[in-house]
Amino acid sequence: MSQASDNLVIGKIGAPHGVKGWVKINTYTNVPEGIFEYSPWILGEEKEYRVDQWRPHGKVLVAKLVDIETRDDAERIKNLDIRITADQLPELEDGEFYWRELTGMQVVTTQGYDLGVVKDVFNTGANDVVQVKANAKDAFGQKERLLPFVLDEVVQTVDKEGRVITVDWDPGF
Repeated sequence: MSQASDNLVIGKIGAPHGVKGWVKINTYTNVPEGIFEYSPWILGEEKEYRVDQWRPHGKVLVAKLVDIETRDDAERIKNLDIRITADQLPELEDGEFYWRELTGMQVVTTQGYDLGVVKDVFNTGANDVVQVKANAKDAFGQKERLLPFVLDEVVQTVDKEGRVITVDWDPGF
């Protein structure tokens, strides 16, 4: 089993559904049903579970996990994060990357100014946004910056090996 830090949260176990061990599934995958493409799931204290069956139920998804046989069993795993190991993710083509790979990368401008380190990446609906924690002695007094992650407009290059993102961005903004 891998370290917890290598695990990715892809959903959460919801409330029990019925009396035979079924649970509601709250999914964080782009396509809700995509959560069932990953197996096994890691719940709680690094215990692995396999999905026995699943189905849509109205606007939610419900699943029956192996060894979860009763409502009490289902109640025991309620609200646990559904995690997978990073090696379960599909391979990406050249030039593609996962958000988690960006965390910790250095962000510099095309003019060479060091903006800081990527703290987080999130989606706003319009585009992805990179939250950059500024250096302690930032010349512009910034503590953090939010940069739109728009390739070829703001983000010029992402060097995965060098762990550097180059952006066309005014450091004073």
